[in-house]
Amino acid sequence: MTQGTRQQDRAGGRASTRAASWLAWSLAALSVALFAARVVLWTLARSAPVPASWGANLGVGPMLGSVFFLAFPLVGALIASRRPRNPVGWLLLADGLLWMITGVLDYYIVYGVARPGSVPFPVGMAGISNWLWVPAVGLPATYLFLLFPDGRLPSRGWRPVAWLSGAVLVLASAGVMLSPGPLDAIGRRPNPFGLGAYPWVETATYTILPLLPLCMLVSALGLVLRYRRSGGEERQQIKWIAFAASVVGLLYLVAMVTSLVFPSGAWFSPGSPLWMDLIVSAALLSFTLVPIAVGLAVLRYRLYDIDRIINRALVYGSLTATLALVYVGSVVGLQAALRAVTGQESTLAVVASTLLIAALFNPLRRRVRGFVDRRFYRRKYDAAKILEAFGSRLREETDLDTLGDDLVGVARRAVQPAHISLWLRSDAEPEARSAALTQFGHDE
Repeated sequence: MTQGTRQQDRAGGRASTRAASWLAWSLAALSVALFAARVVLWTLARSAPVPASWGANLGVGPMLGSVFFLAFPLVGALIASRRPRNPVGWLLLADGLLWMITGVLDYYIVYGVARPGSVPFPVGMAGISNWLWVPAVGLPATYLFLLFPDGRLPSRGWRPVAWLSGAVLVLASAGVMLSPGPLDAIGRRPNPFGLGAYPWVETATYTILPLLPLCMLVSALGLVLRYRRSGGEERQQIKWIAFAASVVGLLYLVAMVTSLVFPSGAWFSPGSPLWMDLIVSAALLSFTLVPIAVGLAVLRYRLYDIDRIINRALVYGSLTATLALVYVGSVVGLQAALRAVTGQESTLAVVASTLLIAALFNPLRRRVRGFVDRRFYRRKYDAAKILEAFGSRLREETDLDTLGDDLVGVARRAVQPAHISLWLRSDAEPEARSAALTQFGHDE
């Protein structure tokens, strides 16, 4: 290959990178424009005579929360513009567009049906919006796990899983779109794309849909296996997305269990309690942790200590859950006791419970942190205990030789190096390197 040919290849590569960057940021700008259109349609829908029975999410909270979903296209554009050959960035961009289109259609439909003739084909758009959630949820939960972080499958053996995930996404989307069931968002009007003459379509859809979470679990298993075989940079990257996926899964599980234990109608409807809406909002917003974690892992993971973040999340997550249980239990118990004694409720139970939580916070935090360190970070916990014991002996030890032996022993137990050497500078020549070398230990 001649020098001129190599220069042409480099120039062609730079041109390709610029084109990919332009496309990525153009798609991100389109997503931002769609979000702006969503805000306009939300304002119009709030002014329309929308029946409460529709359960339309027209509150300020859901609207403000939706801004976090811009993390998908923005992080995707950032990755795709810098790593155009890695499909992870393009997956995030595609998923961000799906979320933005779904948000626009939600308020477009409500406004169009509430004010007939204001916008064209609102019911048809409702039929389209009815199935977009399938790829919006399925794409990142399957292919993102399969391809992260280098954009390749863990091995050739995972190709059937990739093909199965794609087939399930396509068939589930088509099944939801063609099912003849009613559309709840617009007063249970019939699905305009539903095949009422073929009732087996709905049965087939309910048969295929359970395969979607199965594909998600298998994809997550692929990420776990990739983590076990990886090391260094790749392992640190996988920790980021694993942490985000764990938080999302936990919050969604809490939301699902809450909705089953306390059924109270549709989420964010006028009849649903505020605390349930807050739980569901937290679960929905947690989904945006996935693109944020991916962006940090792919681009700047070295600037952050993910192990420290996971440790603090375990500590304060467990601490918060424990304190919440103690608070609720003490309030309920004290209220019952006061009601039995005085015959009426009192704010004394709330005040006493608050003081109890304040008194328990620091002792309980130390115990929870110690438990997490012992259970999940045993090597660091043992090293800290060894250094703490050495610090206690250091205050009482005066013999230099004994101190050197102790120092080498502590380093060997805490760090477990292959070789240890201790250099001591001579007091007679403070500016020069000491000729004396005291070496402890041996090569292992």
